[in-house]
Amino acid sequence: MPFNPKQLAFRDTKSKIIIKTPEQIEGIRASSIIAANTLKAVEPFVKPGTSTEFLNKVCAEFMLDHGAVAATLGYHGYPKESCISVNEVICHGIPGPYELRDGDIVNVDITTIYKKFYGDTSKMFLVGEVADHAKKLVEVTKECLAIGIRQCYTGNYLNNIGYEINKYATSFGYSTVYEFCGHGVGIKFHEEPEVCHIADKNTGPILAPGMIFTIEPMINAGKARCKVDRKDGWTARTIDGRPSAQFEHTICITKGKPFVLTDVDSEFEIPAEIF
Repeated sequence: MPFNPKQLAFRDTKSKIIIKTPEQIEGIRASSIIAANTLKAVEPFVKPGTSTEFLNKVCAEFMLDHGAVAATLGYHGYPKESCISVNEVICHGIPGPYELRDGDIVNVDITTIYKKFYGDTSKMFLVGEVADHAKKLVEVTKECLAIGIRQCYTGNYLNNIGYEINKYATSFGYSTVYEFCGHGVGIKFHEEPEVCHIADKNTGPILAPGMIFTIEPMINAGKARCKVDRKDGWTARTIDGRPSAQFEHTICITKGKPFVLTDVDSEFEIPAEIF
């Protein structure tokens, strides 16, 4: 979701944040599971010689086979069922004829609509033999997501998510993308609040049970800024051509530990109750 860096004062959007009901959470969880399983379905095909268009086809067919449709297709004119971003592409890479090469790092981003509910997730894949510096970037970015999730507890400030993510990323000499952010999700594709991945400590709305949003840190090996391709109006690349990585989960705030709705690998504990 686009983010204006001039908004770093962080307006309080709590009044606009949708607190989901148990029934809505159940529907969003079902959609989130399909989104996450779409990433598992495409993984065997992420290898040298495979085109990003073919990966998109696999994703599209999996979603349809499980009763879901892609939220990205037709969204503000976006032409595909997934976003596939390779190497220096930060996000919104449009699948096409590009064939993956040994050493590439690839993000596949999926948002499903299932029975009118949205689930949103993405992950990085390594293609063949990947250079150590690129592996490290991917590892740190995945940990950035985990760090952000650990900040998802009732009573905490929303912007502590971004504060902790940026602190960790920059400790490795990386930069945190501020021109795109996470977002509320579930009833609509993009809702309040904006979840910034670089933020001031102890600012923003207070987290409460029933809030659902994505955390999707985009971490660059070089400079933080991006440039969007004029030709397609979507593909966001690093301004210095250095690689970028991203991971994303959809999170539900509960009375206790966060409910990671797009986690299908049991990386995170499922809470006993929400409210």
